[in-house]
Order: sequence, then C-alpha cells, then structure tokens
Amino acid sequence: MIFLAIISGAITGIVLGLFGSGGSIIAMPALMYLLNVEAKSAIAMSMGIVAVTATFSGWDNWRRGNVNLKVAVMFGLFGVIGTYGGARLGVYTPVQIQLTLFALVMYAAAYKMLQRKKQPAGQLATAGGPPLPEEKVISAHMGHIAAHGIGVGVLTGLVGVGGGFLIVPALVLLSGIPMKIAIGTSLVIVAAKSYSGFAGYVGAVPVDWTTMALFTTVTVAGSFIGTRIAHRFSQETLKRSFGIFLVFVASYILLKSVA
Repeated sequence: MIFLAIISGAITGIVLGLFGSGGSIIAMPALMYLLNVEAKSAIAMSMGIVAVTATFSGWDNWRRGNVNLKVAVMFGLFGVIGTYGGARLGVYTPVQIQLTLFALVMYAAAYKMLQRKKQPAGQLATAGGPPLPEEKVISAHMGHIAAHGIGVGVLTGLVGVGGGFLIVPALVLLSGIPMKIAIGTSLVIVAAKSYSGFAGYVGAVPVDWTTMALFTTVTVAGSFIGTRIAHRFSQETLKRSFGIFLVFVASYILLKSVA
C-alpha cells in the first residue's frame, strides 16, 4: 500500500506541475481504487493533498513571475465561497451522483484539452480591431471572472476536483493572458479553493491523516519535477496526451460506479 501511495502521489504531483491542473482527477481515483479509501473520504483527502501541493507549485511559479495576482485574488475569492458551499452540499449528495458528475467533468476537461488552439494566448482582440492590452482585457472581464469563480468553485467542492483544468482555459479566454501565466495563476486559485473545500469536509467525513500525509509529501516532490520537465515538451502535445488520459480514466470511473 505504501508503494502504491508513493507511485500515485508522484504521478499526481508531476501532472499538477506540468499542467497547473489535474491533481484531484488523479488523486481521488487513486485513493479510492488503489488505496481502498471510502469515496467521500477520498474526495476530501484529495482536496487537502492538492491544496498543499498547489501552494508549493504556485509559490514556485510566483517566484518565476508566472502569477497574475489580480486575477488570482478575484477568481480565488469567489471560488473559495463557491467551493465551501459545494463541499457542504457534497456531504449530503449520494456518492453515485458525485462519481457520475466527476466522470462527466473529466470528459469536459478532455474535450478542452483535445481542442486545437485557435488563437495565441494573450491576444484577445476587439471585433475588427487590434488585440487589447492584457491589463485592459483583465479589468473589462473581472465580473465574468468572479462569476466563473463561483461556478467552478461549487463544482470543485461537490465532486472534489481542484478545477484547474477549467480555470486555465477560462483565464486564457476571459483574461487573454499567456498560457504560462494562466497555469501559474491557476495553481494559486486551486490552492485557495482546495483548502476551502477540504475545510468543508473535515469533521463530516473520516480522514486517514497518515495516508494523506505520505501522499502529499510525494505529490509535492512530484510537482517540482513536473514543473522542471514541462519545458521539454510542446504544450500542445502535453494537453492532447492529458486529454486522452482523461477519457480513459473517466470511462473507468463510470464503469465502476454503475457496476
């Protein structure tokens, strides 16, 4: 079991470091199907694991200048509110519904990952005009960013996902910031929302603190590895490979939930 926790944690961290997302998508099924953790406990523990890991990865990206704090605060503030509410709702939601939603969210993430890039990151343009400056685009869409933060937050708390795979495309689309900045900013937001979601579950479901601590330690180490090797591959290749992986995992979860 310790070996499985180490391998699962390493994979979770590497994926989180590479994409700025996807940590809970791997951690939650790993806790359930490899380590035999009960579903609601796995959801709660995965959020705690991702919260700590994203904190370290987010700090590393901030140190490198890859975090837009203005967007992170706006999206994160409303995301935390939504996540806590979603987590409280998740305590009373049947596991069958949670797992089905989780799989559907993964299919949606796969669709986003497999889409081909249509315009360069950071280049939102007005109709018939030149691209808008980054800061003006961000200021113009703060209301949308806040609303999206609440929506993604509720989903995060309910099904136990960090939401990074939804946050990154949203930041690129709504804010027009480069992918590298979107990934770093996403990690900060994911950390805040995951702490909120974990707090919503603590005390309401059992938590195996020993397993969680081991998993978290390995995941943090893996996240630094993922960040370091990300530049060796094209972002498009990484996104498409991750999208295909998500389809397989989502299908597996759906089959297990209806069995």
